[in-house]
Amino acid sequence: METAKKTSRKSANKSSADKIQSSYIEYLLTNGKRPVSVFKFCLDIGIKEDEFYQQIGSFAGLERQIWSGFIERTISRLNRDESFSTFNTREKILAFYYSLFEMLSHHRSYVLFQLENSRKPELVPEYLRSFKSTFESFFQSILNEGKAKGEIAKRPVIDARYPKLFWLHMGFMLFFWRDDSSPGFEKTDAAIEKSVNLAFDLIGKGAVDTAIDFAKFLYQNKIGG
Repeated sequence: METAKKTSRKSANKSSADKIQSSYIEYLLTNGKRPVSVFKFCLDIGIKEDEFYQQIGSFAGLERQIWSGFIERTISRLNRDESFSTFNTREKILAFYYSLFEMLSHHRSYVLFQLENSRKPELVPEYLRSFKSTFESFFQSILNEGKAKGEIAKRPVIDARYPKLFWLHMGFMLFFWRDDSSPGFEKTDAAIEKSVNLAFDLIGKGAVDTAIDFAKFLYQNKIGG
């Protein structure tokens, strides 16, 4: 009985949270600005003010929650796909980007509204902070797997910064997608593939490592040294 009650409460909370988020997005897109107050917003959508505060503490927090939902649902969807666990690191990152931008495309008007005042991807706006934390944590896990499998070169100091470098890449892709007017955002798909492939040419075991090894060899075996 207690389990049933807890399940019912969780379902009710999710329903309430979904309503608050969807109503807030609709308000922003219709009015071009945040509601004047939580009280007025709750009055307009037909809920009590304390119901809002049971879910979130402010409009800024609500925006962080919405963006966190985008990436958390993307990761959850990937993890439910049995084939995802069989992918190599490059394939996992490509799958992540394709799935995330498919998610964002379903909410394009809202995402574009939020990006309107964000000009530089390296400057993280308030609404993206939780998203960024989840993004870097996910990439750290994926890249660690890649290093353990020998798919990614272990480079002291540099490889610890890979998740942050991919975050800059994420910012670049957001703005590329924002300006993409191609059917089905096919140019964004192509940019994802080409840029991720380039990234793996740089962080994978390949030409860069060969050059480094050769430079070490020359240094350690100086002719006439």
